[in-house]
Amino acid sequence: MTNQDDYRIAAQALHGQLPDPRSVIECTDWTALEHAYGKAQDTPLRLLQLLEEDPEVQAGALGLLDMSVLHQESLYSATAPAALYVAAVLNDPRTLARHENFSTWDGRPRPLRAALLEWLGQIADSAAYGETTDEEDGNDPGVIDAVRAVRGTIHDAVSTHLLAPDPTVRAAALNTTATLLQSPKLAGRISGTTQTLRRLLAESTDRRERATIVLTIGAWGADTARWLADPDPAIRACAALSPGCAGDTKATRTILRALREPEAIDSWFLEPTATDPWAGEPLPHIEGRLRHALLSAAIERAADFEELLPAAMASVPFCSNLTIAEDWGPLLAAAFPSGYDQGAKLTPAQHRYLSALADRDVCWRYTHLVTSWFNDVRLPPDQNAIKALLAGSQPHQ
Repeated sequence: MTNQDDYRIAAQALHGQLPDPRSVIECTDWTALEHAYGKAQDTPLRLLQLLEEDPEVQAGALGLLDMSVLHQESLYSATAPAALYVAAVLNDPRTLARHENFSTWDGRPRPLRAALLEWLGQIADSAAYGETTDEEDGNDPGVIDAVRAVRGTIHDAVSTHLLAPDPTVRAAALNTTATLLQSPKLAGRISGTTQTLRRLLAESTDRRERATIVLTIGAWGADTARWLADPDPAIRACAALSPGCAGDTKATRTILRALREPEAIDSWFLEPTATDPWAGEPLPHIEGRLRHALLSAAIERAADFEELLPAAMASVPFCSNLTIAEDWGPLLAAAFPSGYDQGAKLTPAQHRYLSALADRDVCWRYTHLVTSWFNDVRLPPDQNAIKALLAGSQPHQ
């Protein structure tokens, strides 16, 4: 069991009270703590520089803190008190200074407050690693316990910015709040946070912000069915993805309807792609692209392949050998749930979909990437062989 006093964290923080920032500086024995480069006696100066009037000094201080107390996402004995100090100064007006270089990962001009919120989110993410699994976090004994012990206090500070006037601050607060609430010990705070986010959802006009909220509260188990009737098709689709809507036929129809226009889905948000992995930002609680997540949900929820066929056909122009794991591979498995029996007649839906794939040459480059998918459904992983199969197998009605 870790003795929290070993890390000189302000006692009030361990009882959920946000400490006075000066007390964190003065009541912490920084010489007894360490960061990535050794003793942490330089950390108080960096923390104080966050409140300098010069944004350049602020940006430099945050950069040095990031390199030292959160070096390569690792945690150190200086991390918890540094995070507490940052949480304690979030409301300071000096954190509203704008700059484009507050972080190396985001060059947008924005307030320091947004960058500090994101930084706290990165600490929370590191602290959550391995918490509910047996994975080793790689941190020194006791360090991760010290950070986890103050997450509730940090959440109190962060959550007050969920309704901030600045959209970059709101976005950072939402992302960090969601990361903090991964902690099983903070699960009791989800309900109250959901109510706050419902209010923001009703007031916001920003599509990405609204989608992020719907996806987040849906992942928390909140009912998102009311947004299946939202005027924005992107919000309707995100609401339909909620696990709570898995058995809702209206949600399934919403997803299938959206998938008939894959190009429209791709236009809703700027997302990273295989060809441009640095474009835009991924949506929360989505593995890969939104279009592929919707397709995965449709495959899971549709009654049969005939119901999936319009979505499957619409996806063909976007398929290639590089996307088989995200689109046409799972669709093939859905089309042939029991595999293909040699010589059997194809259904009209199977025939139509296989014909479309056979006509798309880009799907058949470097067939070693697609072989396992075809083997799984007992189809030949060869374009000409598929064409021959199609020619010899007229679909039955």
